[in-house]
Amino acid sequence: MWGSGDYGRLGLGSLESRWRPAVCSALSDHSIRALACGGAHTLFLTETRRVFATGLNDCGQLGVSHVNTHALEPLEVSGIENDILHISAGYYHSAAITVDGELYMWGKNTSGQLGLGKNAARVVHVPTKVQALNGITIKTVALGSEHSVAVTDGGEVLSWGGGGSGRLGHGHESSFFGILKIFLYCACSEFTPRLIKELEGIKVKSVAAGLLHTVCTDENGSAFMFGERSINKMGFGGVRNATTPSIISEVPYAEEVACGGYHTCVVTRSGELYTWGSNENGCLGTESTYVSHSPVRVEGPFLESTVTHVSCGWKHTAAISDNKVFTWGWGGSHGTFSDDGHSSGGQLGHGSDVDYAIPAMVNLGKNVRAVHISCGFNHTGAVLEHF
Repeated sequence: MWGSGDYGRLGLGSLESRWRPAVCSALSDHSIRALACGGAHTLFLTETRRVFATGLNDCGQLGVSHVNTHALEPLEVSGIENDILHISAGYYHSAAITVDGELYMWGKNTSGQLGLGKNAARVVHVPTKVQALNGITIKTVALGSEHSVAVTDGGEVLSWGGGGSGRLGHGHESSFFGILKIFLYCACSEFTPRLIKELEGIKVKSVAAGLLHTVCTDENGSAFMFGERSINKMGFGGVRNATTPSIISEVPYAEEVACGGYHTCVVTRSGELYTWGSNENGCLGTESTYVSHSPVRVEGPFLESTVTHVSCGWKHTAAISDNKVFTWGWGGSHGTFSDDGHSSGGQLGHGSDVDYAIPAMVNLGKNVRAVHISCGFNHTGAVLEHF
């Protein structure tokens, strides 16, 4: 774990930031399968299918009801009736999928992002089953800032939560009062999972959710995007928002996708990495800070070895290539929106908080290989195997 230590999101027992990777010793008795870094919290999934959480809990995002503000070390999340197969963390909400495809959610619910219905509490402190999905097997779920997107075992896609900028993909942003809906933000929300009809007949495999946009890939390697596409952020000409999914033709055979605040990454089946969108702090890894209006291949070290996994934070990116971790983008030195003297980030793990505009390898020590990576707002985590 490395990056900002505010609220204990690194799980290292303190509030100190770490500019280089540090082992989360509190979980030393567990074999970690995956982790999910959120806004200021982190979820851990063990090989025994248990979930632990650390960090900020102001909106119940840890799923641990007896913690009022934050946890400095991982605490076990209880109340889920079956073993856990998959976890996901949004900015202030969290999710887990059981081995039999049931979806549990908890945390902030002000825009309906938990999918529990209009009458659900605005803050949910414990894992709660999404009853609207009874009888539907969920394979994966992605959480953005205030929206959620899930893929079923049949490849169908459902979305819910805040619908601003068209990020839910349902093709509407306003009522018959038109522009007034911009000011009535919650009216754009979906409070229970809703099928994205524009993707019917397309078997979706993976999905990612950013601040105001969503991207998914299908079994044929096509990538689809919906949500904010402003010219100064995501590119795509003068079209500000796309409220229904549209194909990204420039990406060949997409395998995995990741969304940051305003940037997107796709790993192809041949292991090439493409990025586009906002390039603040160099988060695209293309040696500049200019916005990219279409997918550009990230070269550098990835010309020599293929990329197997990618993750995006607010304005930084991490990838695994040749069992090594590479990071670039925002180092955390400014723009953290911190107050009360909170520490800077260091989320790139290079021993400083400066920005990198090209991928740089993180020193993880000897005789280890990276098998999983996750970026939060301004922290990063990796699962390593010793050999």
